[in-house]
Amino acid sequence: MGSRDMKSRVRRSYTVSTISIALVLFVLGCIGYAISSIYCASKEARKGVVMFVELSDELSDSERDSLKSTIAANPLVGSVKFMSKDEKLSDEQFRRAFDVDVKALLDKNPLPDSFDISLSEAAADSEAVKGFVEQLKAIKGVDYVSYPEQLLTEVHSVLNTMQILLLLFGGAMLIISLVLLNNTIRLTIFARRDAINTMKLVGATKWFIIKPFLGRSVLQGFIAGIVATLLFAGALAGINHTMPQMGILSQLEQIAIIAAAMVIVGVVVAVVFTAVAVSRFVNMRSNKIYMY
Repeated sequence: MGSRDMKSRVRRSYTVSTISIALVLFVLGCIGYAISSIYCASKEARKGVVMFVELSDELSDSERDSLKSTIAANPLVGSVKFMSKDEKLSDEQFRRAFDVDVKALLDKNPLPDSFDISLSEAAADSEAVKGFVEQLKAIKGVDYVSYPEQLLTEVHSVLNTMQILLLLFGGAMLIISLVLLNNTIRLTIFARRDAINTMKLVGATKWFIIKPFLGRSVLQGFIAGIVATLLFAGALAGINHTMPQMGILSQLEQIAIIAAAMVIVGVVVAVVFTAVAVSRFVNMRSNKIYMY
């Protein structure tokens, strides 16, 4: 009866610790997904900011191409698109903004050729962007440079603040989670202290005692990671069903990386904490192991 009680207690402790690891991994996975989503949104928001560079009419085609290559080589630039004055005049949005034929009224096309510059994620530095604008203005053939400076500043401020808050929250949760997991696994090993002490008394080596615990911890961490992945997938499926506009299905690569990370972290955490806990009991004196 005592042996059955012991096995039942050990089985329950492993089940509880596996569920605990799975829940912690699920929370960390959700935080990681939120941080990566904010980071991706930050990159897309910065790419969505367009800078307009109006060109002089005296600029030749070769000079214009050379200028385009120079601008595209800047790390702050994501892409450069040339817009001719004729393309602008034929644009539907421009034509809807006026009730008259501007070209017929003025007897010429008053619009300048221009470059539409989409900024890269490196444009997070507002001072670097201002310096880039000044460089553009100083180039021969550039008449005017405009960009939504206030909008860019506000976008950077909001996204950077959200990233910092999520990183701080994620770091705090990681520390708390590791402490909880360490205690949970130690309690699981504590339930096997009789077996550890028995193996010590019959002369088993340290590695002989630790090896089966490590093997079981690998399985435990893997199962916990799979359970956490299923919970994570279920949560995302629910969010995608209620809010399809979030475009979760377009982030499958990002989700797969997070899911794989949860499984790997689960195995690593279980193995490391198990090794530490078992080593502690193995190195204890037999008369003190029950006082722990």
